[in-house]
Amino acid sequence: MGPIRSLITSVVVITAPMSTWAQSVNVDSLWSVWRDPEKPDTVRLKAIQRIAWEGHLFTHPDSAYHIAQLEYDFAAERGLARYMAEALNVQAVSHHIRGDLDRALDGYLRSQALFEGLGSLIRTSAVLNNIGNIHYDRGDLPRALDTYLKSLDLAIKGGDTNIGSNLQNIALIHLDMKEYGKALEYCNESIRVHRAHGDESGAGDVIGNRGLIHRAMGEPERAIADLEEGRAIAERLGNRSGVAGALNNLALVYGDMRRWEEALAYFQASLALKKALDDRQGIVSSTGSIGGMYLKQGAYRKAIQWCQEALRMAEANGVLEHELACNECLYDAHRSAGEFAQALRYSEQTKALRDSLFNAENTRKITQLEMQYAFDKKEAATQAEQEKKDAIAAEELRRQKVVRNGFMGGFVLVALFAGVFFTQRNRIGKEKARSEELLLNILPEEVAEELKEKGEADAKLIDQVTVLFTDFKGFTAMSEQLSPKALVKDLHECFSAFDRICEEHGLEKIKTIGDAYMAAGGLPTPNTTHATDVIMAALAMRDFIAAGKEEKMAAGLPYFEIRIGVHTGPVVAGIVGVKKFQYDIWGDTVNTAARMESSGEVGRVNISEATYRMVAELSVVGASVAQVGAQGSRDSSTNSQRPTTQGAPRFTFTPRGKVQAKGKGQLEMYFVSRTG
Repeated sequence: MGPIRSLITSVVVITAPMSTWAQSVNVDSLWSVWRDPEKPDTVRLKAIQRIAWEGHLFTHPDSAYHIAQLEYDFAAERGLARYMAEALNVQAVSHHIRGDLDRALDGYLRSQALFEGLGSLIRTSAVLNNIGNIHYDRGDLPRALDTYLKSLDLAIKGGDTNIGSNLQNIALIHLDMKEYGKALEYCNESIRVHRAHGDESGAGDVIGNRGLIHRAMGEPERAIADLEEGRAIAERLGNRSGVAGALNNLALVYGDMRRWEEALAYFQASLALKKALDDRQGIVSSTGSIGGMYLKQGAYRKAIQWCQEALRMAEANGVLEHELACNECLYDAHRSAGEFAQALRYSEQTKALRDSLFNAENTRKITQLEMQYAFDKKEAATQAEQEKKDAIAAEELRRQKVVRNGFMGGFVLVALFAGVFFTQRNRIGKEKARSEELLLNILPEEVAEELKEKGEADAKLIDQVTVLFTDFKGFTAMSEQLSPKALVKDLHECFSAFDRICEEHGLEKIKTIGDAYMAAGGLPTPNTTHATDVIMAALAMRDFIAAGKEEKMAAGLPYFEIRIGVHTGPVVAGIVGVKKFQYDIWGDTVNTAARMESSGEVGRVNISEATYRMVAELSVVGASVAQVGAQGSRDSSTNSQRPTTQGAPRFTFTPRGKVQAKGKGQLEMYFVSRTG
């Protein structure tokens, strides 16, 4: 069993916190309320809802389904659409737990339609979250993330502050995409929200998921601590499904540590619980995990036996993630056993499933959805703030007009206005030209033109951009040695030089943040040379600072030293602000570029694997083009003298291996320098 994904009930009429339900629900008392015809219909429906959800759903899901049918039939007879929708959601969760994804999705969609008809944003949000889980189980990660974000947006619009489950599921998308920093951020916020609402059960699930993130980051002790805490919470609350998940995941961590006896004991305990719960997906996961453990031990026949059984069940359930894991296990086991024909069959199936789950298009879609959501939130907040300021300004202008109009009148004022008009006409032309110049200093030309033409500029996803970050070492210490005026003067000289370097290499300066400088290549108009352009600019910046250091040292003055980081990937680019415009970029690419800088060394340009691969490919292609050009024009002295135009610049790359980056886990990094 992998991460625990939240399945949300849509009931909000129950005021007891989730953490108390398993302990305080009295099923016999609730059955008495349900059977009492003297009670109001809504009271009876609330009682049967609690019996299904709290009393049976996560221990006996088949019983919960039939109890929810009683609720649905009773509500349908009385035309109470809200309770019909609640019952459909419970039945869908029951199917979902038992691995029947088609029937689960059908129930969720019927429930969603009823809630939308009632105009209930919070209840619609809850069902959308569950639908997102279906898309995830089927391997459609972009669609899952899109659904989770819509669910989160509806919950916030509906005034629901209990959004811990929404945040948890988004965290797990980032875990699958190996974006561990974002996964931890969403997990920690989810835990905070769950506990703020007294939902200790939900918090326990997320703590267990955080353990899986630490496992993926190669931190087994932290993983075990989180998983044990999540298990303890589940046991205290009687959540057998949560206990089974925690046991399975603890077994995985102990397997990573090659503590086989402990791992097998945890696996078997988890599998027994899942069989008791009729948790079909959980049974597949534990069965496959046991096969994977035998594979690590070199017991290939046992590994094949367990993984084949898991694959049979996974194909029946239609969960692509489980099918992929089983096929990978069988490929490795047959190959290790020397059974290459069988291994080839599972290898081909593994590749097809992996392409379905994690192909480049999925990654691009997920990045676009996440960044567009973040941009929309930021832009909405900026717009609201600006509208508030505009309203205040409009009211002040109205007041001033009333006062001014009280004193206006007569032909003298008319003549004065006429004189002002002719005097100012020429000034307006000059100011317009100056405004144009200022706008181009703030925004890229293409964006400025779009802004002037449409009154706004759309945010855009650019698939490939190379981002540069610089930061000065010991800036705080240096600020204590220099006067503020001298410090600002030195910074101004450095950043002015960086501006010129960016212009020379076709980069777009994004912004300065204190003593940090940020620029990017390949935007707003995409190009194919942005990685090379940025590295050339980075090396020029490094050389400028090195030369300044030598001069300062010779004069006995404090000097700057610099770290530079570079990363290539997708970003969303657009304008923030309504009147005080700022062109900015967003996305995980920006965060990773910053990690390249902080993980680098003074006086070195540190680049990511993505940038290295792009520049290395261009270098090979460029070198071939330059060689052909030289052979075709041996009498010309220009072809061999212009490697930067006909062939890619020559760089030397120094592999650093995997380096720990804050919030990112271990990343491949390279130092780059000019050759020769």
